[in-house]
Amino acid sequence: IYCLIYQGKMQVGSGLAANEVLAGASVLGRPAEEFVNDASVEIMWAVKAHEHAEVYFNILCSVDPVTLKLTKIDDEIYADFRKNFPTFKLDSLDEEALKSEAAKEQWRPFCERYEHKVEEFNFASLVRIDASGDYDPENTILVTRIQFLAIEIGRCREGKNSSVRDKFKPSPRVKS
Repeated sequence: IYCLIYQGKMQVGSGLAANEVLAGASVLGRPAEEFVNDASVEIMWAVKAHEHAEVYFNILCSVDPVTLKLTKIDDEIYADFRKNFPTFKLDSLDEEALKSEAAKEQWRPFCERYEHKVEEFNFASLVRIDASGDYDPENTILVTRIQFLAIEIGRCREGKNSSVRDKFKPSPRVKS
């Protein structure tokens, strides 16, 4: 699904076109337990994650990331992240540090602490593996929104995103 979005091919095997997928995007606010594995819902999640990534990267290209505030509780998220993941490498992510069974056990309580503090804390988000690179299929992995926030708040505060503004310029959003 993700690669189809990046290649600009918004037509999917189930016969849904991009406008049909986006038209159903309002259902994404419903509780996850109401859904079964439905390809159209998965595509809507992917579209929403891609749009979020596109907007976020344009912001990184436009402002000094060190001054960027992503939530009202950035300080809390960052302190909690560094307390629980003091050696987590932010410049180049290790997928195992996010996706292995041991990592999931460590991340789970961290994520759950933000269930009532961060809107859509468990929604799918795309994060860049290499902080100095753009969003593209080889440099992107899927994480929860709170993991995205913890990583990106850390990157901004620790100067890992500073080169982005020099290397890239904001790009206009592509409308489907």
